[in-house]
Amino acid sequence: MGKLFGTDGVRGIANQELTPNLAFRLGQAGAYVLSKEHPHPRIVIGKDTRISGDMLEAALMAGICSVGADVLRVSVLPTPGIAYLTRTLDASAGVVISASHNPVQDNGIKFFSSTGYKLPDTLEEEIEELVLNNQRPWSIPTGGEVGRVIEITDAERQYIDFLKGTVGSLEGLKVVYDGSNGAAYRVGPQVLQELGAEVIPLAVSPDGVNINAGCGSTHPEVLQRAVIEHQADIGLANDGDADRLIAVDEKGEIIDGDFIMVICALALKAKGGLAKDSIVVTVMSNLGLYIALKDAGIKIHETQVGDRYVMEELLNTGAKLGGEQSGHIIFLDYNTTGDGLLTALQLMAVLKEQGKPISKLAAQMQRLPQVLINVKVKDKKKSMENPYVLQKVEEVKRFLGDRGRVLVRPSGTESLVRVMVEGQDHDQLTRLAQSVVEIIKREER
Repeated sequence: MGKLFGTDGVRGIANQELTPNLAFRLGQAGAYVLSKEHPHPRIVIGKDTRISGDMLEAALMAGICSVGADVLRVSVLPTPGIAYLTRTLDASAGVVISASHNPVQDNGIKFFSSTGYKLPDTLEEEIEELVLNNQRPWSIPTGGEVGRVIEITDAERQYIDFLKGTVGSLEGLKVVYDGSNGAAYRVGPQVLQELGAEVIPLAVSPDGVNINAGCGSTHPEVLQRAVIEHQADIGLANDGDADRLIAVDEKGEIIDGDFIMVICALALKAKGGLAKDSIVVTVMSNLGLYIALKDAGIKIHETQVGDRYVMEELLNTGAKLGGEQSGHIIFLDYNTTGDGLLTALQLMAVLKEQGKPISKLAAQMQRLPQVLINVKVKDKKKSMENPYVLQKVEEVKRFLGDRGRVLVRPSGTESLVRVMVEGQDHDQLTRLAQSVVEIIKREER
């Protein structure tokens, strides 16, 4: 990838790295590149609830309109909702202003193509080159040729109706829902209630700075306690832009993306609805998932970490279900990106159909011990290529043999290197992971 676009768009600290000026130039360059295929582009723009969203949205819209493109403004809406509306509104592209699960000081800008998929690398690189080299090949329209902002006032209703159309009634189920004070804080509880579920809402009062703060899919502790307190059937937690889901069973135990994929894949397979009898996962998925799905005759395609790579493999293989342990799960029959609310509804539909506690459904997979440690670094590439780090990783691989595995990879969105070790003995895995972390930290000094 280039210097601006990472695996999930352009990210940075808002007003420091991701400035209004950069947002303005991205808007201009993006609209210009897209105008080659769409003479008068119409671009959907939505955002999450973080305070910097208003500032970046204004700059981005100004850039888009300044080159003669129109903005279809949907305001606060989950990322997958923006992907959906980009398709259904016949827009030229979609743009999301969000930093997903990151803290409030961060923000990001991510483009979707007219089909609702992430922009191909070639178009991202073309936009990036124009911005970084300060090129302005576009003409400057005046008068009636300047772009305008069109408010899409029923965006939430359109997205809710789409979600409702993917499942039947959820009446009789009691759910605790954690909206992470993010983009799904309204649509999440509403769609569940309209489908008949009894909903206890958490973290649905955003104030601009409390997004992902001690709540949501990355901080499920409050949700776990609330599920037990309210004797709910299930707990659901989205992240800030609601493209991922982490669930909690009736006993307060975490059900991550691996468990969710196993539950849904096995249910689909039993009904003959799992396309190609296949699923796409990343190298971070637990070995327990492989065992559970292979025993059921389900083929597993593996790819590197990142939902864009999961999507590429889905399109390459013809599979329709794939995702990540973190809760980014794609149901390609319904949407073109990871969708936390869609995933929640599909999971609850299985719960309703099978009439078993969610803990019993999760027990179809036995998790192998897995230790994951994040290490903050200055230069991810340098850390990954350090010969002492590589040597230590090889030592751990040789020690584990076929009894486990070690994976060291850079984060796609933060200045982190992630060290994951998996095997039979948790204490031993912790020691092995820590030995790799110590080398990474030593080499940082």
